[in-house]
Amino acid sequence: MKGSTEVVKGRIKEAAGVLTGNDKLRAKGRTDQAVGHVKQTAEKGVRQAKRSAQKIVNEARNASQKAVDKAKGRS
Repeated sequence: MKGSTEVVKGRIKEAAGVLTGNDKLRAKGRTDQAVGHVKQTAEKGVRQAKRSAQKIVNEARNASQKAVDKAKGRS
């Protein structure tokens, strides 16, 4: 969510810069938008990594349970 906030803040700053003719404010707005997009991409990557890690943990848990069951003769 932080990335979305940065993007919106950047858009507002850029628009204010355009309306006032302030090139520095306009550039700052574009920078804020870029930072927001980077944060959004990073957050998406973290979510995907967490899902992948959880899937691996679940698969390992299932495999170990099958091994225990087999060792106990419950196949």
